[in-house]
Amino acid sequence: MRNNTIGSLIWLRLSRFVNQSNQMSNDFLKRFGLTIAQFDVLMQIRIYQPISQMELADKVTVTQGGISRMLARLEKEGFITRQQDWKTKTISLTANAESILEIAFPEQAAFQSSFFDEVLNDEEQTMLHNLMTRVHKHSLKKEIPPE
Repeated sequence: MRNNTIGSLIWLRLSRFVNQSNQMSNDFLKRFGLTIAQFDVLMQIRIYQPISQMELADKVTVTQGGISRMLARLEKEGFITRQQDWKTKTISLTANAESILEIAFPEQAAFQSSFFDEVLNDEEQTMLHNLMTRVHKHSLKKEIPPE
């Protein structure tokens, strides 16, 4: 049975937009030798470094197994260093990663902003931001209904 409530249509449109945006970002970020997932991980490390692998996994949309594989690859490519501090392994960016992000971050931010800047005026963007902030905050408190 189809459920074409406005809420389900909004969710579907948002899902499609995020998917399209991520696909285009993957193509855009190739010029820096990064995928959107790697870019996200490196930006989280940049903000919170030194950060543990568990803390990092909580901040990104990658599973523990996926984050382990990604970090191994990022370390092999010279983007991160991992240091063992007793039981905790902390992750930091290398100078190479910092220099790439110095260029990649503003370009990626401008590319992503262009999705909105090209079709919405300032007032519409502010309204959309406020609405999405409300929906996001609500989702953080939302519980899965019982079966």
